[in-house]
Amino acid sequence: MIRRQFTQIAGAIAVAGFLASAPAHAQEIVKIGYSGPLSGGAAQYGKNTLDGMKFAIDELNASGFEVAGKKVKFEVVALDDKYNPAETGINFQRLVQEHKTPAVMTPHSGGSFAIQTKNVATKTLLLSYTSVPEITARGNPLTLRIPPEFTSYIPAFVKHAQTKFGKRMAVANADHDYAKAWTKAFVPAWTAAGGQVVAENPMSYNRATDFYSGVSKVLASKPDVLFIGGASEPTALVVKQARELGFKGGFVIIDQAKMDQMKPILGGNYAMLEGAIGVLPLIDDATPGAKAFVGSWLKAYPGRDPASEMSLNYTAMLATAQAMKLAGTTSDAAAIRANLDKGFKALKLSQNPHNLDGVDAKGGSTAKTRVAVVENGKIKEMAIASFQ
Repeated sequence: MIRRQFTQIAGAIAVAGFLASAPAHAQEIVKIGYSGPLSGGAAQYGKNTLDGMKFAIDELNASGFEVAGKKVKFEVVALDDKYNPAETGINFQRLVQEHKTPAVMTPHSGGSFAIQTKNVATKTLLLSYTSVPEITARGNPLTLRIPPEFTSYIPAFVKHAQTKFGKRMAVANADHDYAKAWTKAFVPAWTAAGGQVVAENPMSYNRATDFYSGVSKVLASKPDVLFIGGASEPTALVVKQARELGFKGGFVIIDQAKMDQMKPILGGNYAMLEGAIGVLPLIDDATPGAKAFVGSWLKAYPGRDPASEMSLNYTAMLATAQAMKLAGTTSDAAAIRANLDKGFKALKLSQNPHNLDGVDAKGGSTAKTRVAVVENGKIKEMAIASFQ
């Protein structure tokens, strides 16, 4: 009798244990890789892009997201590459081999190029947060370029700066691959419009905090306009030090740097950026989707205004998840890539604050370009048509 009761109790415990563990087995864990700068001069930029992904993943996990009838829990595996493409390549191998990540995001062009040498062979989707056109022009079939191409900004930037300040420009931007790509495209457009490049002195935005020497060098050529940009924080230091050295001209700011993220370093206002042109800060975007996203972000991160590197990576992560749902798989990178356009189109207005239209055949997102200038110490959106 005692033996029979023990057997029954043991059986009941085993059944209970099986039932308790069943939900865990029914839930699939999908790890999304990240390799970006989490230390050094671009650390805040890297954190912003990473937090945008995490914000989306928190939303997906809270919603009970399912793919092919199975509940999916997303996790981010983040590795620091210090903005060094060689480190990105090493991190990518670790993410794929050790963590089996079906998709890896990197927020710089150099890292994206490094991953593109390997991601087709490993059947891994690259989520590339860079607006360099070459990312998709290379024809890599497993790439999503998250922001639209930066070339769409150039005509407006050239016309505004030349009209308001003059045609003598000095290049004082960062020296990483992304800034080099911007310079390569911007300088011919500037000279074609009758402008002159009077000095070129790219600087190590990601490693330096004192730019007085480099800025002094280009100011000696008496430019009307400084062409600048890299991560927001060091870009702001370049502006601050240029003003302190007496520069009265204008700034053309490449899209990696966000004027609202620069503002705290510039005394909490836009006075030093008077006349500057750059991308429209998300916090100043009055469209319904942008306002809805900003509201939800500030509930999660009180006092921390979101920039486009947060929102665009949030949108890209949600679209990737939707593409997985549509493809019925969390691991087949080719099937996920094939459904990305539909994935973007499936998002709600608040999930797509930049109104990305979708994904073109090469894997690049598309959207209408929006720019802003600083007038009388305030951000003012300018319609692209006004520069034509």
